[in-house]
Amino acid sequence: MAEKLIRPNWNQYFINIAEVVASRSTCLRHQIGTVIVSDDHQILSTGYNGPPRHVTHCEDRLSGCIRIRDDISSGEMQEYCYGLHSEANAIAQAAREGIRLRDSTLYCTYKPCSLCARLVINAGIKKVYYVHYYPDELTLDLLKEGQVEVLRLE
Repeated sequence: MAEKLIRPNWNQYFINIAEVVASRSTCLRHQIGTVIVSDDHQILSTGYNGPPRHVTHCEDRLSGCIRIRDDISSGEMQEYCYGLHSEANAIAQAAREGIRLRDSTLYCTYKPCSLCARLVINAGIKKVYYVHYYPDELTLDLLKEGQVEVLRLE
């Protein structure tokens, strides 16, 4: 008799994919990935943190990463960066391709920041799963008020 296969559950499966997506990141500080899926487990969009299309990556800039240069901590002055967060990139990619995200689920390697939480709410995403902590205390309050279920995966 053949051995029984050990398969990851859906949450493990999609967070594993988010980790692979993160490996494409060009950020010099953190590699973060996002996968957005439909309620029938189909991948709708992916994103990793890095600059917008046609914008120079920090590793190719003479000044390097301006956040490292100016000693800016994670969770602070999020707008002061050439890159976008993985969640914003995944949502923008879906919009660019005309993919509807209403009632979808977002898997991210890190807890979204409060800016991305606002995008999640307005995109109609209903669940967020994440693994690692991100230091933005407003996020959970926004997502709760926006009726988005949030769960941390171990």
